[in-house]
Amino acid sequence: MNIVFVIDILGLEGLGAALTSLIRNCSDTKKLTLHFFCSDVDIRDKENILKLLEMENYYGATSFYDFNAIEMFGHLNSLHGNWAIYGRFIIPKLIDSEYALYLDADLLILLDILTISEIKFTDQFLAAVPGGTFMSALDRKFLINRLGLDKEQKSFNSGVLVFNIKNWNSKSISLEIDQMCEQYPLELISHDQTVLNALCNGNFHYIDDRFNNLWYPNRALPIRHSYHNSILHFAGAPKPWDLFGNITHSGYKLWSDYNTTFWQEKYGTLTLGKLQRTWKIKKSLLRRIIKGRQ
Repeated sequence: MNIVFVIDILGLEGLGAALTSLIRNCSDTKKLTLHFFCSDVDIRDKENILKLLEMENYYGATSFYDFNAIEMFGHLNSLHGNWAIYGRFIIPKLIDSEYALYLDADLLILLDILTISEIKFTDQFLAAVPGGTFMSALDRKFLINRLGLDKEQKSFNSGVLVFNIKNWNSKSISLEIDQMCEQYPLELISHDQTVLNALCNGNFHYIDDRFNNLWYPNRALPIRHSYHNSILHFAGAPKPWDLFGNITHSGYKLWSDYNTTFWQEKYGTLTLGKLQRTWKIKKSLLRRIIKGRQ
């Protein structure tokens, strides 16, 4: 089973718990191949990833791919100055397999990840958890008014995706992505998610919502499914590992249970990058702090 993470230096702090939870809850890690698409990740970070996998008794294969997110995607609308999120566009170009599972680094995988390997589909090029319609999406004006798509079509969050790489390539999806990004570089409100939803236009394979169980910082627990048998996705900001995350995110305790001492020592310290991110999400952070005091 091929699993892909797309990471940069700021994504590393959350990645530790994602990997630890994935391994501890997997019934047979020998069946896994973990692929890390790395932008601005140096050799020491890769060594730390390998060390964590070893410490958690991971027995599968591992590979690393380097790409320059700014060079490839710097002309596109960024997420708080982050372009690595577009890295999932290159998954079908680098993974030689019929299927690949993409996972965000801000997840806790509390189910056996091998259950997703049972998902097969032959008509669509992506599988995802269906969410609301285009009408309720953050990028609705672009999807409906600019592209003229049907407001009733289903959208999805791109934090957990299953790629049918054969269909992706046969439908020339990479070319369509390049064309859309060239035409609308600064209108991609939800970044890669906007592009993928636009190209699917509701025609994606629906998977059970326990595979992308969104946990927003203002909720006590995710509202969908028993969280013990799902992939928890720390959506929005702040994250549990952000500055003041212990008082602003209700999932901090559960996340910290999977955040090992080793990883905390490597990536839990205060850095310039973390301070810069704190400034960029300051409005969300202040709202949560004020709300918590009420």
